[in-house]
Amino acid sequence: MLAFTGGDGGAGRIDRAAHLRQDGAWREGARITPVWRGKVLLGDDGALAWLPPGHAALGAGDPILLGLLDGAPVAAQDISAWSPPSLAEAQLFLDPTEQRHPEIAGARFVDLRGAMPALDAADGALAAVARALTGWHVSHRFCAACGHDSAPAQSGWQRVCPSCRTAHFPRTDPVVIMLVERDGRLLLGRSPGWPEGMYSCLAGFVEPGETIEAAVRREVAEETGVVVGAVAYAGSQPWPFPASLMIGCTAVAETDAITLDEVELDDALWLPRAEVRQVMEGTHPRIRQPRKGPIAGWLISRWLAGKDADLD
Repeated sequence: MLAFTGGDGGAGRIDRAAHLRQDGAWREGARITPVWRGKVLLGDDGALAWLPPGHAALGAGDPILLGLLDGAPVAAQDISAWSPPSLAEAQLFLDPTEQRHPEIAGARFVDLRGAMPALDAADGALAAVARALTGWHVSHRFCAACGHDSAPAQSGWQRVCPSCRTAHFPRTDPVVIMLVERDGRLLLGRSPGWPEGMYSCLAGFVEPGETIEAAVRREVAEETGVVVGAVAYAGSQPWPFPASLMIGCTAVAETDAITLDEVELDDALWLPRAEVRQVMEGTHPRIRQPRKGPIAGWLISRWLAGKDADLD
């Protein structure tokens, strides 16, 4: 799955190999995982799938060096120009459809959100980097300084403007996601458009000039009116949807009255420990069990195990 909470993200097997980005010598013998419109390619065995350079499905695009996996170069390449014969137009929270490329046997493109629980640490980390970097190249084609078309450089880890020579780098947006407790209860909310019964920890982007602790207090106050006191860091998770770093925190509320921001949330509520346990076991009559993979479920499980009881 996507690594978080201090895990090495498959680092025992992955070397990001920044020293290889200067030239394309790594391309010889590299394995390439294609990304199609944000979806990753998984083999029918459930593992991240790889293609050799020059494979018919890859076309003429530029591969992006992901690093070395067990000492061998691996890369990603966007092939979003390919169009399946039929394609659903629905915009879903999690796209359950799978697409099979006619040139790729034994593999299919899937939504990484749904696939992440089954991936091992290395595949999860590489899939996250592949999705984030290919998405960044799609959304940052033009120079922010002069508006000219920019071009990939540094094996896909930069874009450089040929007109003004400005270099642009992949972005990561910090997001706080916080488990807020008070008197043995958790504060949970649901965003507009979420599936029926889905609730989670509150979350929001860190703003310029803001500390993590200040962002936690501001986001909780803005969305629910609840005042937060003590805040502590718990763990983090890369979240390439499209390019976030989820900063998991625990926090103690000083008030419990909820004043809902109806633009940001459909609902927010305090849930006692017994009901939180029901949610995590999948037996709650109203609230569905969290999906495996995202850090929110880990934060809640950690709280149920009593690991945040001494927060002050």
